[in-house]
Amino acid sequence: MRRRLVLLGGVMLLVAAAAVGLWLVRAPAAAAAQRGPIVIGALHAQSGPLAAAEAPLLAALRLAVDEINRDGGLLGRRVELQVEDTGSNEMSAVAAAARRLIVERKAVALFGCGTFTCRQAARTIVEAQQHLLFYPLAYEGLERSPHIIYLGAVPNQRQLPAADWAMSGFGRRVLLLGSDGTYSRRMHAVLREFVPLSGGRVMAEQRLPAGSVEMGALLADLRRLQPDLVLSTLSGESNRALFDALVAADLADLPLLSFAVGEPEFKAYGAGRLGRHFTAVSYLQALPGEVNQAFKAGLSRVQGGEASEAAAASYVAVKLWAAAVREVGDTQGAVVGASVLQQSVQAPHGVAAVDGQSRHLWRSLRMAQVQPDGRLAEVWHDPRQIKPMPWPMFRTQDQWHTLVAPQGEPR
Repeated sequence: MRRRLVLLGGVMLLVAAAAVGLWLVRAPAAAAAQRGPIVIGALHAQSGPLAAAEAPLLAALRLAVDEINRDGGLLGRRVELQVEDTGSNEMSAVAAAARRLIVERKAVALFGCGTFTCRQAARTIVEAQQHLLFYPLAYEGLERSPHIIYLGAVPNQRQLPAADWAMSGFGRRVLLLGSDGTYSRRMHAVLREFVPLSGGRVMAEQRLPAGSVEMGALLADLRRLQPDLVLSTLSGESNRALFDALVAADLADLPLLSFAVGEPEFKAYGAGRLGRHFTAVSYLQALPGEVNQAFKAGLSRVQGGEASEAAAASYVAVKLWAAAVREVGDTQGAVVGASVLQQSVQAPHGVAAVDGQSRHLWRSLRMAQVQPDGRLAEVWHDPRQIKPMPWPMFRTQDQWHTLVAPQGEPR
């Protein structure tokens, strides 16, 4: 009888120990669940003229968050995406939206912005709040903030080697064309310096009002100057008018290199009617690999649309942030921001790795030609990963600031 009681007591102790062990395992998860979701914020236009262009970027953010939650979340918690509409992208409105996400909604990181104005407005807030912004678009460079991770290509990774490739193939008498905004003004300043260094000559430069469809002055310059090549930073619907005008003027075979048109837009704008139309990218829809196939399928489910390089960058941004959070076991901005600089993840276009010095991604370069159906076909690929240099090395940072400052651009 006594032996039975001893055995029973031992069993009860084992059961109690197991229960304690189970509680110890479940307690952190339960505590994490009680703390609620990890909130991240998105700054994207959901209304106004930029809404359609930024919709795929927002969809890519949602897709990445859905995949993280499907795989168990982060630190035992769900990730929740809170979105603020940047609307017309006025600096005061964007700044207020960024502040709401950080202060009121307790977002631990911000993602997005589709314009220079939005990025600069958000930058003032994330720097003041010692916070973190992931910016997805290729841009004109000439910037670095300790509170921004730049996912898009800068000129030395895209526009400059692409311009050199095009001049080598078609000729070095160049016309610059763009929209009258900060991106084109800054990018043209860089190209005006680079083209002569590559043995070329800038014959003329035209910047059209945003959304302009009037191409008469451009066509007059093209007929008068007969450039070998047009380098275009024209954005939005103006590209449709440009393509229409070139076809109507019997200039469809003029070599054109477009820097500000996404892959889905080439088809939508009828770019396939042009005979020698090119772009420069790191990502193409046609790239092989399981990661890209899953990305395209997932984005189609979330958005019902097509993938683009900017959408891929948005998707990668969340993956890099999540990798940093897992590594440090925390969501605190400064800690995560430092860890992101050491991260690399599998991306739709290959491996995405952050350059710790510049806070930009390393990138490869692909030259693609627009096909008759509007899709892009790779015609040349540099497999090397190009180190990002936000300030092209043929001038100092102070010299670049001097070049852009007279045009009203901030340092």
